[in-house]
Amino acid sequence: MFRFTKENVEKTLKLNEGYTKSTYYQGKNFRETNNYRIHDGNLFVSSEGKSSWADSRFKNEYKCDDDQVRRFLRNNKDDLNLPE
Repeated sequence: MFRFTKENVEKTLKLNEGYTKSTYYQGKNFRETNNYRIHDGNLFVSSEGKSSWADSRFKNEYKCDDDQVRRFLRNNKDDLNLPE
């Protein structure tokens, strides 16, 4: 079983420079698209969506914290190049 230690997270992000993935969620009165990308050894998310309220459109971009990065890597490890 592969463990995402601090060193392995850094190596995995470097090995997968340029990787992108999009996710889409739609629920009752809400929809959201998240675009993930690995750049310069960091994971960034661009999030865009809206809800049923008239002024509810949003568009955010942010750098993920350590917990978000580990969760993303664990959930997508089958699609990524992992270090030996």
